[in-house]
Amino acid sequence: MLKALANSGIEVMVGITNGEVLGIGESPAAAAAWINKNVASYVPSTNITAIAVGNEVLTSIPNAAAVLVPAMNYLHKALVSSNLNFQVKVSTPQSMDVIPKPFPPSTATFSSTWNSTIYQLLQFLKNTNSMFDAMVDATYYAIDTFNISGIPIIVTETGWPWLGGANEPDATVENAETFNNNLIRRVLNDSGPPIYTLGLSTSNRITGNSSVTFCAAKQNADSAKLQEGLNWACGQGGANCTAIQQGHPCYLPNTYQNHASYAYNDYYQKMHSTGGTCDFDGTATTTTVDPSYGSCIFTGSSNSSTSGRIFPPVAFGPISPQGGSSSLSFETSKAQSLLSSAFLALILL
Repeated sequence: MLKALANSGIEVMVGITNGEVLGIGESPAAAAAWINKNVASYVPSTNITAIAVGNEVLTSIPNAAAVLVPAMNYLHKALVSSNLNFQVKVSTPQSMDVIPKPFPPSTATFSSTWNSTIYQLLQFLKNTNSMFDAMVDATYYAIDTFNISGIPIIVTETGWPWLGGANEPDATVENAETFNNNLIRRVLNDSGPPIYTLGLSTSNRITGNSSVTFCAAKQNADSAKLQEGLNWACGQGGANCTAIQQGHPCYLPNTYQNHASYAYNDYYQKMHSTGGTCDFDGTATTTTVDPSYGSCIFTGSSNSSTSGRIFPPVAFGPISPQGGSSSLSFETSKAQSLLSSAFLALILL
């Protein structure tokens, strides 16, 4: 794919998979080898301008948080050695879950869980003149709480859900289509922060559920804390826990781990858009791996009756083109209109 983009002039962001982050974060030699194989051997023919280190590492593989910034440092040093550091910048796409309450933007702060890592990350980005990938206004204010400025922000993923639950009336095909049309207009007008407008993957297909974030109980979490979290989710939290009752699809295996995962996720899918988090006193974590099994279907799954991507809340709904039409009429097939998001990062996995 990188060869196919040679001499096109298209700016390319290449991505390091989450599985590679740990190895690179522990070995400067591994970082140098990765740069030589995936960057140095393609430039200048292919216009590689950025490296995305992992995908939502802090929330999807929290055990790798300690090596995230070291991995970025090792990659930057490898770029320096190859004399590519002025052309290629190193960043890391993060989920908006690192900012628990992004609205109103002026009150946004990063989750205290990641304070140390976020501070190191921001220092790295500032020192290397790199970019931060996340929701724009809330991220600027959250960065400001660390008294750090001058870090540009780019958007690597955005979208509008075309289907949602009973409490999500704005999740419609029409609104998703309007959002995507306005997004394209923004890109063509070159307004706002940089947006990477093409996403490629070596997987055979992209499913409507490929970007859903689930909430699950952590492995080896304390049983007493899991029981407390389970009781809260099914009670005060308002989760629908029918499926984990005896005789229902998710009752077995009859463990706190399994039952808490189902209850945590049901709460998270319903409440995430209004500030609900996936923590439960440290016993839960987010994951993009669908935890459904057999006839036990977790809320948010592609097999669920309420399927459709759950997105972080947005400041404004989609704005219809003036006069009800657009000079940039974007012709799409109905299937394209049903895409739950516009993938905005060129990540070569």
